[in-house]
Amino acid sequence: MRTLTIRLPNDQHGRLKALASARGISLNKLFEELSAKALAEFDAETRFRPGADRGSKGRLEILDHLDRAHKG
Repeated sequence: MRTLTIRLPNDQHGRLKALASARGISLNKLFEELSAKALAEFDAETRFRPGADRGSKGRLEILDHLDRAHKG
């Protein structure tokens, strides 16, 4: 296992610490969960996008719509 040091603004650190506390987990565990989710999304897109690019335009529009909806 590796150690990672990141720099965050104080207010963001406090909010993340509060989020971890609300979930009943450590800040370290919160970052593990958030990074695992981000990597799963990245892996899914890198596997799916090439097939969609070979498919119909409608599939690409669906991906773009889902991406916009996910990002808020």
